[in-house]
Amino acid sequence: METITLGQNGPSVKPLCIGTWAWGDKFFWSYGKDYGVEQVKEAFKASLEAGINFFDTAEAYGMGLSEQLLGQFMQETGEYVQIATKYGPMPWRFFGSSVADALTASLKRLQAERVPLYQIHWPFAFFMSQETLMNALADEVQRGRIQAVGVSNYSADQMRDAHQILAKRGVPLAVNQVNYSLLTRKIESNGVFDIAHNLGVTILAYSPLAQGLLTGKYTASGNINPEGARKIDPRFKKDGLNKIEPVISLLRQVGDKHGRTPAQVALNWLIAKGNVIPIAGAKTAEQVRQNAGALGWKISNDEFNQIEEITRPWLK
Repeated sequence: METITLGQNGPSVKPLCIGTWAWGDKFFWSYGKDYGVEQVKEAFKASLEAGINFFDTAEAYGMGLSEQLLGQFMQETGEYVQIATKYGPMPWRFFGSSVADALTASLKRLQAERVPLYQIHWPFAFFMSQETLMNALADEVQRGRIQAVGVSNYSADQMRDAHQILAKRGVPLAVNQVNYSLLTRKIESNGVFDIAHNLGVTILAYSPLAQGLLTGKYTASGNINPEGARKIDPRFKKDGLNKIEPVISLLRQVGDKHGRTPAQVALNWLIAKGNVIPIAGAKTAEQVRQNAGALGWKISNDEFNQIEEITRPWLK
């Protein structure tokens, strides 16, 4: 399987990442209700069996439980795994030493000495300046506890500023993790995508299936209702589902030609954009196998353009 280098000289990873927000999260994903540790453990195993060993987590996911589970699974399998995790710049974290303390706690939960990628979860540093924050990350690169630095949810200007601060320390900004899918293409119109390309920053796309909307599972005439926080998301209401129906129809048509599902086509489109790695969430082994079906093939240029054209309304 091909690999992609994160940023200019970061680690080489698989072109699809498995997201683990749901591993331990009870509020949004209802962890412990319809699925639990056994299901996510099987998802972890299925990922490795599919050749995908790149996982994204955060200290905030499940109040650290996601990291803890990943650490447990890694120890049990003993296979080479690449972890991307995140630091949450909370209001009470005043000093650069807070980064070192948070990283120490994450490494303890992961049962690891270092992580390939450490990201800032959101750009609001409250009482800590971006300069202090980025320099604290550069310190950890020099200490050898993180291989590459990333940010998440940063605007074009914020990404450029972070890049400049890190560059003074000789540390490249490797990634910007943002909400990006066929139904959320704002980064193509607000400068994030172009600036990332110009700076050599890789885009990690979270919610690449728009919380499940691009799977084709939810339809205006169907009887499958969303669960959790998606119940109040207007995109899952009848009008929202009617709006995306032409998109799902085209994804089905393209998928039928390749023996793939709408979700696999949607993920393949993101990979075909170049400089983009989708983070596909998975709670079960079957979901992992479905996500893995986005790899090993490629939509044609004509199909790529058709999909891009029909989803232009979501550029804004």
